[in-house]
Amino acid sequence: MYKFQLKGRKAALVVSGLLLLGMMNLQAGSLPDFTQMVEEYSPAVVNISTKQKPRKSMMDRLPPKYQIPDLPKDSPLNDLFRHFFGAPPHGKGGPGGGSPHGHGFEGQSLGSGFIISEDGYLMTNHHVVDGADEIIVRLSDHREFKAELIGSDKRSDIALLKIEAEDLPVVAISQTKELKVGEWVLAIGSPFGFDHSATAGIVSAKGRSLPRENYVPFIQTDVAINPGNSGGPLFNLQGEVIGINSQIYSRTGGFMGLSFAIPIDMAMNVVEQIKEKGFVTRGWLGVLIQDVTRELAESFGLSRPYGALVSQVQPGSPSEKAGLQTGDVILSFNGEEVANSAALPPMVGASLVDHPAKLEILRQGERQTVEVVIGTLPDDAKSGSGSAGSRTAQGNRIGLKVRELTAEERNRLGLEAEGGVLVEEVTAGPAQEAGVRKGDVIQMINNVRLKDVASFNQQVKDLPTGKSVAVLIYRRHGPIFLAFKLPKDE
Repeated sequence: MYKFQLKGRKAALVVSGLLLLGMMNLQAGSLPDFTQMVEEYSPAVVNISTKQKPRKSMMDRLPPKYQIPDLPKDSPLNDLFRHFFGAPPHGKGGPGGGSPHGHGFEGQSLGSGFIISEDGYLMTNHHVVDGADEIIVRLSDHREFKAELIGSDKRSDIALLKIEAEDLPVVAISQTKELKVGEWVLAIGSPFGFDHSATAGIVSAKGRSLPRENYVPFIQTDVAINPGNSGGPLFNLQGEVIGINSQIYSRTGGFMGLSFAIPIDMAMNVVEQIKEKGFVTRGWLGVLIQDVTRELAESFGLSRPYGALVSQVQPGSPSEKAGLQTGDVILSFNGEEVANSAALPPMVGASLVDHPAKLEILRQGERQTVEVVIGTLPDDAKSGSGSAGSRTAQGNRIGLKVRELTAEERNRLGLEAEGGVLVEEVTAGPAQEAGVRKGDVIQMINNVRLKDVASFNQQVKDLPTGKSVAVLIYRRHGPIFLAFKLPKDE
């Protein structure tokens, strides 16, 4: 047998090359191939364009006999008239012609959608079709249809459309609960109007709560999503839709690595309600909640921070009727653990209205089970009124100067007629460290409601050292719990 031996640098290069080749082969074998999925499922993805008739400009609202002088096309005053009246006064409608007042122009928006039934039902985002006077759906074979808006829901950002067609390609629907963080996903849509563009990535997180969107537990991905992708499907590796691409986090208007999709099971629930009754109802408890921090968990005797802390029970709500109280910590809902405050609204929202739900709560260190009959989520909620006294408390152990509220202050803040003290001054101490601000209203300390300054002084006097204590305050936008902790060597 012929033998050979490489020495020194050549041997090292050969070994390095073999290792690199092996790693490349391993990596290539582990990456998914999306070609078959794109080919098979992109026909069920559609492009959606909308038209909106222009609203009346200021030109239309001028008095009938009022006339603007005809100006040359190159007059600098044309820009002024276009800015204030919506069109230049020379009667040509600006570059490209059109009506004198710009009526020949119609606003357009682009988005994506996908077909969920062979007889022409399809889904997209509410914001894609909101305010549209005409909706055009273009299929992958370039056929175009005028779509009927069956219904839409602003809170979940879901819209249901219908086109008159048969034997259409449809998507398969998955169960979002089976989705795992780190799983590969594929998006197909029309970013910037480019039909049937495919982008891939992984699931970055589940159950994300976004500002003003607390009833949708968003799926976060790093899939490249851009304007025009809205309403398009998010597929798993089995070719099933697991979400609807809805929002991006961006400081530039383009993709920055954070994309958010509406879970498909929630979207299908909305669609079924729109089909059946034309509108969407959601469950409602009637509580304001916040997260349980590590300090608050310690004050409540919890081994770890979890659950939703009730900072306010709304009058006349299902929670008030069931006996829930401010300071309760909701630990589970119908047997499902509440990981944080953001997890509770989607659970409640998806519940059947007028049906009972079981809540496990922590109240003053004891676990209890409370049954609540779920109500219907109203469009808004909040009310209150009040009156007051005038005594003040000067220095105290936590670094606050407080006084009782006037009737005018209670009325302006929407507070009850009695109870609570207003923070006039915050100095160095536990309250400042906890985040108390001037103008806050302290309503409760260590699960005890404050009637006046005297009860405030008594509670502060009785505060234990070396232990976190929950304090309920009311700030401009609503109630919130903070945790005070007096040092042991006080």
